[in-house]
Order: sequence, then C-alpha cells, then structure tokens
Amino acid sequence: MSAFPPRLRRREEDAGAKAQVSSDAAPEPRWRRRAEARPDEILDAALAAFTEQGFEATPVDDVARRAGISKAGLYLYFESKEALLRALIEREIAPFARLTRVLADEGKDNPAATIGGIIAAMTTLFENPRMFAAPRIVLSVAPRFPEIGAYYREHVVEEALGAVASLIEAGVARGVFRKVDPVLGARAVMGPLVLQAMWTHVLGGAPSRGSPQERASAQLDLLMQGMAS
Repeated sequence: MSAFPPRLRRREEDAGAKAQVSSDAAPEPRWRRRAEARPDEILDAALAAFTEQGFEATPVDDVARRAGISKAGLYLYFESKEALLRALIEREIAPFARLTRVLADEGKDNPAATIGGIIAAMTTLFENPRMFAAPRIVLSVAPRFPEIGAYYREHVVEEALGAVASLIEAGVARGVFRKVDPVLGARAVMGPLVLQAMWTHVLGGAPSRGSPQERASAQLDLLMQGMAS
C-alpha cells in the first residue's frame, strides 16, 4: 500500500474526454522522440560517472561518451557540468521535497498522521541507494562549489523542512502538540532520516535493525511522545 494519501494518487482520465487519434495519423518522427529522450540519457550518464569517479574528476567528455553523443551535443542541453548536477538534483530528489510540501498542505487537519506518513515514505525511499546518490555527490562538492550547496539547500532541504515545520505549527495551534519551535521540531523529524541514509549509503554502516516500517514507527513514537500536548 502506498505511503501517500489516496487523494494524491493520479486519477485515470475520463475515457470519453481523451482525444481521438485517426488511424492514418503519421507517427512522430524518430529524431524528435530521440531528441526528447536526450536530456534523461545525458543525466543517467552523468549520475553514473559522478558516482563512480567523483564530480570533479569527471570530464564533460566522459559524460558525453557515456551518453553516446558529442561534447558539443551535450552542451546543447546543459551549459556546464554544474548545470548537469543541478538538473540531477531537480530530477532525482527535489520532486520528493515538493511532494512533502503537498502532503503538508493537504494534511494539516491531522498533523500527527501526516508527519507519520512522511516519515514512513522517506524511510522507505531512502532504502534505495539511488535516492541518496545525488545528495551524496552534493555533499562531496558543496565546500568547493557553494552555489551547488545553496541550490540543494533551497530546493530540497528548506522545502522539506518548511513543509514539516508548517505541520508542527498546525499541530501546536490545534492543541495536538505542546508549544515547540516548529523549525527545531522539523529538524528532529528529518535529521534521523538523513543520518540513516548517510550511515547506510555513504559510511557503509551495518544494516539497520528492523524493517523500514518498524524504524519509521519507532521514530514517530519518540517524536509524538516528545511533542504530545
């Protein structure tokens, strides 16, 4: 079962509203389909190269070679190696930060349950090594490329923390939570999730005890005990 509320699942379009395509319509030219697929192919190549070799040690030529295009062709889509990394952040992890905001905006009527859903979802997502691949690259280069760190902070960290803080603020207003600092509370929610991902995917620590669901439940229990009104 999905960790996200059913109302967020995509509804099927009304069959009667679908546009009718004539049987003799010309197929989309292959070159156009290929061009539309290029950015993702380049980003797949960049993610593999940056993960294996490191961001700074990877020449743009290598990314282009892996993607099967020329260096000049790559620059038609991405103006620099830094632009590649920003695009990876947008594709790989930023959508989940934005989804946290959607969950928070729609779940303020039951903030405790919504926070529980976010913890459960993120715990499961971070089990996948790919989910932490882009953040791992960012962490490794942020001291030398502060603009990349700032981009990640604005589009991922602050988005997710702000969403959770708004839930805590709503819980305090409703009398569900005692009066706590929403920002500090949000960090208490998200911090253990990031630490667990770093422990597993960056530091190579031993597998965590319990299933993702059990760990999420334990974290939520501790948080709710600490914030209970």
